[in-house]
Amino acid sequence: MGIWTDRVVPRLADRSLSTGPVMRLRREVVSGLTGRVLEIGFGSGLNASLYPDEVDRVDAVEPSDVGWQLSQDRRTAASVPVDRVGLDGQRLEADDEVYDAVLTTFTLCTIPDVSRALAEVRRVLRPGGGLHFLEHGLAPDGRVAGWQRRLDPLQRTVAGGCHLSRDVPSLVAEAGLEVLDLATSYLPGPAVGRPWTYVYRGRAA
Repeated sequence: MGIWTDRVVPRLADRSLSTGPVMRLRREVVSGLTGRVLEIGFGSGLNASLYPDEVDRVDAVEPSDVGWQLSQDRRTAASVPVDRVGLDGQRLEADDEVYDAVLTTFTLCTIPDVSRALAEVRRVLRPGGGLHFLEHGLAPDGRVAGWQRRLDPLQRTVAGGCHLSRDVPSLVAEAGLEVLDLATSYLPGPAVGRPWTYVYRGRAA
């Protein structure tokens, strides 16, 4: 995929997605996780220090070797064991109905076939289990959304396939999961950054 995507993008993501406001949202989205958890798009392990005590173990899907290396210290310090179990969220190497919860944070924007990935999430969740998600995507403001669509080709090129204009709650619902809880907001910052900073925090089952 090239040096930029393979080696630079994971480091940029680690810096940009570890700010105070983002970490507060991460803490909120992991609330309620229990048992055996699958985290798709583990990245540099920014959620590893936040897992609730009720989590027994975390299986991580992470395609980037650099991201996995960056997570080493966070995984070591985590209160639960974290194992890398796959590279591709579109093809999970897991049996049906084996996870109590699935966690995605700033992940669904980059998966090429996001509908297939969400179908896989539904397949591996146990009855009563839930998807916890924190994602950026399509803004409700028409002007911002217009800029998101115009910027999408450039964003995909420079940010490892990231899409700005995905309507995450709609995609989750289309996969057959019911969105039970949803909060939306722009991250703090100047208005010029709004195409990148509209976020959804939610839970679906």
